[in-house]
Amino acid sequence: MWGAFVRGSAHRAAPAVETARPKGGAVLHEGDWAAPTAPRLALVRRLREQGIVAEAVLAAIARIPRERFVDEALWSRAYEDTALPIGFEQTISQPVVVARMIEAILPVKGRLARVLEVGTGCGYQAAVLSQVAGEVYSIERIKGLYERARSNLRVLRLPNVRLAYGDGYAGLPEAAPFDAIVVAAAAPVVPEALLGQLKRGGKLIVPVGSAEQQLLLVERRVAGYIETRLDLVRFVPMLPGLVR
Repeated sequence: MWGAFVRGSAHRAAPAVETARPKGGAVLHEGDWAAPTAPRLALVRRLREQGIVAEAVLAAIARIPRERFVDEALWSRAYEDTALPIGFEQTISQPVVVARMIEAILPVKGRLARVLEVGTGCGYQAAVLSQVAGEVYSIERIKGLYERARSNLRVLRLPNVRLAYGDGYAGLPEAAPFDAIVVAAAAPVVPEALLGQLKRGGKLIVPVGSAEQQLLLVERRVAGYIETRLDLVRFVPMLPGLVR
């Protein structure tokens, strides 16, 4: 979940999937958080300057309060185009990386029906995805981050986001197939299980590599898979198993 552009540089039980809808406690109504603020609009302008052109993605970034996904001490930096710490040796990804990855999987026209995110982190990217997709499933292997993301998302009352605590390498076969899969950690190769959970015509975007990482866009076609290499990036490595 440490997403940044580089500038110059065994069988497992299916994880339980839980909705991000609130079960009580303090929540924010959509009118309290969705209206674009001056800092969010300034971030959107910077994203345009860096080449983000999909209006649906820019509108989603403008609607989601990024400060709600970081510690209150970092709220003043929430709309900088930079990664910020979220604990557990992880960070919330750089906004331009979030925007670039979602733009790459978005249809030219219309919305995505069902999306899988691998690596929930603090929940920010899942929240942005919720604005451009009918259903968002997100899986996280670190229990503490899973709990934090669940709390962050519950406050926003996002009814179309479902979280799972599980091994991202296994994906979520019980919810497949997906129109798109977004992987927020760097894998040595594209995980085979995730390819199998793409619907025909679907797209998967994943950072691939170790010392040097590159975003790889994989499209599933009738005759097989088509790969397109995109930007150089830097993410934490994608690891198997669970952290409790």
